[in-house]
Amino acid sequence: MESYNETVDLLRRNFLAGKTRPIQFRLSQLEALNKLVEENKAALVQCLKKDLNKPPFEVELSELSMVQSEINLAVNNLSTWMKDEHVSKNLATTLDTAFIRKDPLGVVLVISPWNYPVHLTLIPLVGAIAAGNCVVVKPSEISQNTEKVLADLLPRYLDKDCFTVVCGGVPETTRLLENKFDYIFFTGSPNVGKIIMTAAAKHLTPVTLELGGKNPCYVHDDSDVQNAGRRIAWAKFFNAGQTCLAPDYVLCSEKYRDKLVGAIQTSIHEFYGEDPKQSPDLGRIISEKHFLRVSALLQSGKIVTGGQTDESERYIAPTVLVDVKASDPVMNEEIFGPVLPILTVSSVDEAIDFINQRERPLAAYAFSSSTQIVNQVLDRTSSGGFVANDGFMHTTIISLPFGGIGHSGMGMYHGKFTFDTFSHSRACLLRSDGREKLNEVRYPPYSESRLGFVLYAVGAKQKSSCVLS
Repeated sequence: MESYNETVDLLRRNFLAGKTRPIQFRLSQLEALNKLVEENKAALVQCLKKDLNKPPFEVELSELSMVQSEINLAVNNLSTWMKDEHVSKNLATTLDTAFIRKDPLGVVLVISPWNYPVHLTLIPLVGAIAAGNCVVVKPSEISQNTEKVLADLLPRYLDKDCFTVVCGGVPETTRLLENKFDYIFFTGSPNVGKIIMTAAAKHLTPVTLELGGKNPCYVHDDSDVQNAGRRIAWAKFFNAGQTCLAPDYVLCSEKYRDKLVGAIQTSIHEFYGEDPKQSPDLGRIISEKHFLRVSALLQSGKIVTGGQTDESERYIAPTVLVDVKASDPVMNEEIFGPVLPILTVSSVDEAIDFINQRERPLAAYAFSSSTQIVNQVLDRTSSGGFVANDGFMHTTIISLPFGGIGHSGMGMYHGKFTFDTFSHSRACLLRSDGREKLNEVRYPPYSESRLGFVLYAVGAKQKSSCVLS
């Protein structure tokens, strides 16, 4: 089996030769990537249809347009992002030049998942290119049609001496990880994230891990129930629930629950019709393995809507569960499918306690017409992102960072944050080789009288005192 040594070595030679550093090269590759998306939209829509039965509307919204927005932002701002960032100095360096240079890291590895296989492959690639790196791209073999299309298209549009695609499954990825990379960017499950981090540790390679988790959604009694029902249903059943940001479970009061269930049922009917299986707007589960796993979760609690399955089509109906216990299987793994458990709590305090007793999620959602209630959930919980009165719309704002915390990941990206992730902030000080008299005060033999002056010259002082009452 291929070790990929030669592939990585070729990229490293070209990186060390400086091929990827000039802004003109970076811009040309970003424009080529944009051209790839623009010229092959039909092929990308088709492969996502085959893999996930993803509706074209969802493909355009969550895959293609987001990639192109990232490319456009990078092209528009790259010259600014690359500029040296000058910093304040102390007295000892007043006559010198101090700045931060954004250096490319080198040869980086991007490992992407199957649920948004275009978006989650190309957006990290945009930042890695913008930052001046060589890149090995490893798409998911599970979304096999998309993997094949990306493996065909990327070498046709990007410089093959600096960017390459590796296909395959676990054995190929394992071999790939034996090589030394300067950075690894992984999107996937926490369990695989641990494997990636272990492999990276052998080479002291830094990582970004974009993982998942059980995203809580608290709905307060004062919420507009119809609006909450529509927004939760859209966010949950988008891409057949196979979204790392999807609301994973709902917390609400017992008296509010039936109203919310009714609103979600109405929304499902509005979105997908009398028989969701016939809807062109509802996706399918990616594989038989995942179908069987998600189907098994339907045994938790009581089904109040949905529950129908068809293994031959990998179809699971949009499903709502009630009377779910915290110990049930559906509450002890990320669902990643169109199944929504609703649990009851007596108060916002109990909801917050419930959330805080679990691993920190990638996102948390709170629905309430009260700013005070929303801020309570925001201030007293911890998550990668937070949205009030909607689903994952925050991810459409590329000036916001995207990333997890704790069990849901480490590191962040989107927009300039992706450029920064794939850049090394290099501390630079340029001094004159003269003016030696100014330096003599710090040289041995040391004396107490000199120490005070040196400390004053290199130290920072508080501008004003702070008194706590």
